[in-house]
Amino acid sequence: MKKLISYFLQGILYLVPIAATIYVVIKAVVLVDGIVPVKMPGLGLLIILVVVTLVGYLGGTLLVKNIFNFNKVLEKVPLLKMIYTSVKDLLSAFVGKKKRFTEPVLVKMEGEVERIGFVTQKDLTHLGISADKIGVYIPFSYAVTGNLIIVPKQNITPINGSSADIMKLIISGGVTKIEEEKE
Repeated sequence: MKKLISYFLQGILYLVPIAATIYVVIKAVVLVDGIVPVKMPGLGLLIILVVVTLVGYLGGTLLVKNIFNFNKVLEKVPLLKMIYTSVKDLLSAFVGKKKRFTEPVLVKMEGEVERIGFVTQKDLTHLGISADKIGVYIPFSYAVTGNLIIVPKQNITPINGSSADIMKLIISGGVTKIEEEKE
């Protein structure tokens, strides 16, 4: 009976993430299908793919940058500029050409507690912060949010691992197993 229960629980561990992913994708497609007046199943997925690809293409072309410079428009609305640039910088830090979360580190906190984070700024003197301190982003588990902390350089220990694996470890709450890279 114990083996049967063990197999059942193991089956749940395999099926729940797959089912949750399928559920979210189906709900997104159904939502977009409901917005589009044409009754054709799957048209929502096609529209999502085409719109995202088109925005990526247009955003990357020099023609669009010269005709409609979004940053100039945002400079007239300070609050919107702050929100837009913060979100844009955060997303580009993960997936853009200027990836910023490339240096995973352990940060010594109070006592023997250490947290995993990523060095984001090595020089904060332009903010009036002493040169012996650096900026470290500490992501939260089960979220894409986190805190920026300023710590003394001596409290930082580099971690030997890929940034993507370290981020998965943090976001999963430490339950993701990091596989060693095969030579």
